[in-house]
Amino acid sequence: MKSLQKKNWLVMLLASSVLILSMGVSCQAEDPIVDEPDKIEEPAPVLTGGAVFLLIDEESIYTDEKPNYFKDKEINDDIAEVGLRKPLPYFVSNVGKTIWLYTGQVGDEGWFAPKTIPDSWKSVGPTTNGTLNFFAGMNKSEDLLDKIPNVAPLRATGLAMLKGATVYAVVYKSDVSINYDPLNGSLKGATRGVAALKVMDVVKRTDGSSSSLPRVAVKIENIISVSGLPLSLFSNAPDPKSSSEPMDITPPTTYPAPKFVTAP
Repeated sequence: MKSLQKKNWLVMLLASSVLILSMGVSCQAEDPIVDEPDKIEEPAPVLTGGAVFLLIDEESIYTDEKPNYFKDKEINDDIAEVGLRKPLPYFVSNVGKTIWLYTGQVGDEGWFAPKTIPDSWKSVGPTTNGTLNFFAGMNKSEDLLDKIPNVAPLRATGLAMLKGATVYAVVYKSDVSINYDPLNGSLKGATRGVAALKVMDVVKRTDGSSSSLPRVAVKIENIISVSGLPLSLFSNAPDPKSSSEPMDITPPTTYPAPKFVTAP
């Protein structure tokens, strides 16, 4: 009888250990976002009276995937095409709301900072400003959108430097392709339109892979107001050495102050 009781006790102990271990693994794998982005305090602005020109691709804004599970029509996925610059409906309908956006992985980033504007964009029209012409759709042509110099994919440090910045972004349907040495990007491909955001916080992801970049809390801004602001380039955005270096996935506690120059 004592032998049987001992065996039963050992079985129960083993079962309890397996249950506790599995719960721990499950929590580590899921790591749900429990904090509420709407409660994040407004950071001090790093660019007054203007907006930063960025590019955002499918690694950050995509359909039916966490953390937002956007629907096709909410982000113009159903009408995406070359040169589309319509505001994303979800962002038009949720001005003032703060949400989380993922930002991709090292080597497959979701946010990009053009640091220079090609002179060729100035002749496209309808203005003499190349950046404004890009936001006007480049006449729905891709002729001048390949191998654009100095398009910096943003990893943790670059994202952290934008905390407090208002962003005016063109959102791509698929990936923005980056080449290194020299750094350049292909801006070809269908776009979903434009979005206006304020970067509220940048937090390390613990629910992704070992190369996942931070999640960013963004406050949705009024697209009409932001589109009328002077546009700036994030001129000292860090340039990664390669698609794998540096493995910059953790927002640093200290980082250089961002520098912005007028977008020509």
